[in-house]
Amino acid sequence: MTKKEASTEILNQALLFLNERELQARTVQWKNQLLLITNRDPSSTDLVRLNDFGVVERLVESSHKAQLASREFQRDQSIVNVGDVGIGSQKLVIVAGPCSVESRQQLLQVAQTARHLGASMLRGGAFKPRTSPYEFQGYGETALRLLAEARNLTGLPVITEVLEPSNVDLVAKYADMLQVGARNMQNFSLLRAVGRSKMPVLLKRGMMSTLDEWLQAAEYILVEGNPNVVLCERGIRTFEKATRNTLDLAAVPVLRKLTHLPVLVDPSHATGNRDLIAPMAKAAVSAGADGIMIEVHPDPEHALSDSAQQLDLAEFTKLMEELESLAAVMGRQL
Repeated sequence: MTKKEASTEILNQALLFLNERELQARTVQWKNQLLLITNRDPSSTDLVRLNDFGVVERLVESSHKAQLASREFQRDQSIVNVGDVGIGSQKLVIVAGPCSVESRQQLLQVAQTARHLGASMLRGGAFKPRTSPYEFQGYGETALRLLAEARNLTGLPVITEVLEPSNVDLVAKYADMLQVGARNMQNFSLLRAVGRSKMPVLLKRGMMSTLDEWLQAAEYILVEGNPNVVLCERGIRTFEKATRNTLDLAAVPVLRKLTHLPVLVDPSHATGNRDLIAPMAKAAVSAGADGIMIEVHPDPEHALSDSAQQLDLAEFTKLMEELESLAAVMGRQL
């Protein structure tokens, strides 16, 4: 971290020196602090010379490639604010809503129920990345307008997925948080674009990605000067076929040690089976997750996408009652 009183001229001299040492130095505005970042730790000789410039306030030597995401860089847990919701605080954040925004009536019915039951945020797909090009792809900006209307009526901040860099500004116009889905976890152009937006970002784990790769994907957003990143475990692909994916709940306590970023869990995409959502949601809370992302639909059997993994309103009501009791045991609250 650089000293606040360091002049631009001295900072540029330090950057020039580090780049001459092939350290690929750059500055990053992190909250209210200017950081001087290199691609690897400088040698002891380089550090002596760097100290001569008088720009360094605190030196962080990271053992991780994801420097800004690491606990070495920031020991305290990050809290990402989305509207009036703080993700990473003592409050257990519940993000609920349909897989896809299908109609005004459908969305408002779910949003009002979610608000009544104590959910924190509203989710809903406007642009849907589907395995088959013949499957429902979402209603685009029309769905975004409905999400914004639901937010205005219920007060719930809205999260929805953005698929490509050219759509970041459009989605940011309506949403309170941008989601980067599992298929785009290593879409580096998109990661840079959502980083530059400075909007809160939910980064889902790629279905074939290690924790290290996931954190390095988050680093692409952080290094753009956007500290507002939340990770979301949504299951990984293994040889097991009983569930849609294999929910890696061990990732939650491991990430607690590795990173200061908040962690949510999505049992809907992980299991692909509404009968498994409640037990895995409760297991995620017990594992220390900061919140749960759940797909809810008034009539799941007739949903336009992923009908098997969406709870109906009665099932969601029962789960929220159970989560409230569990949260209290875990020292958290809904």
